[in-house]
Amino acid sequence: MELFSNANDFLLWVRGDAFNIALSIFVIGVIIRVLEIVLLGRKKEYSEPRGSEWGPGLKNIVSRSVADSGTFKRAPFVIVVGYIWHICFFIVLLLFVPHIELIHAMLGIKWPGLASQFIDASTVVAIAAMLGMLWHRLTHPVLKFLSTYEDYLVWLVTFLPLLTGYIAFHRMIAPYPLALGLHILSVELLMIVFPFTKLMHAITLFIARWYTGATMGRKGIES
Repeated sequence: MELFSNANDFLLWVRGDAFNIALSIFVIGVIIRVLEIVLLGRKKEYSEPRGSEWGPGLKNIVSRSVADSGTFKRAPFVIVVGYIWHICFFIVLLLFVPHIELIHAMLGIKWPGLASQFIDASTVVAIAAMLGMLWHRLTHPVLKFLSTYEDYLVWLVTFLPLLTGYIAFHRMIAPYPLALGLHILSVELLMIVFPFTKLMHAITLFIARWYTGATMGRKGIES
C-alpha cells in the first residue's frame, strides 16, 4: 500500500482511474474479438433456402444450453456443479442491489434486487461450487492432463471477485475501504483478462450456437 497514503486513497483509485482503464480494455477487447469472428464472413450459399435462419438460430441457443443425456451421463458432476455455479454467479452479479446501482449509474437502467441474505447465500454456494470444480480438475486424471495455465488463470480471476466480495460484505478486513477496494480491483482484473482468455466464450458461444442453428435452418435440417 506504499503507493497510497491510506485505504481511502486506494479505494478512490480503483473506483476511478483503475476502473476506467479496465473498462476500456474490456470494451475494446470484446469489440476486437467479436469483429474477428464477424469479419471472417460466411460462406456464400448458392442453394435455395429451405427454411428460415433466425428461428432455428435462436432455438439452437436455447436447446444447447441444456446438456443432453449422453453428456450428463459422462460428466454428471461437471454438469450439475456448472449449472449451480452459473446460476449463483449471475444471481450475485445481477441481483445484488449495489451492483444494480452501479449498472444504473453507467447505463441508466435498473431492476429490483434480492435481499442481501439471499445474495450472501448464493455467494457461498458459488464459492463452494468453484472450489469443487477446482478439486475435480486437480483429481481427475484426464482433466488434470488437459488443463493449461490459462484454465487455472481463468478459475482464479473468476473466483477472486466472489471471495473478496464475501470478505467485503462481512467486513472481514479492516478498514472497510481496503476490503471494498480489493473487491473492485479483483473485478477489474477479471474485466482485463476476459477478452483474451476462454472467458470470452460467455459471448462467443451465443454467436456460434446461433450460426450453427441458422445454417441448419436454412438447409431445412433440425439442429
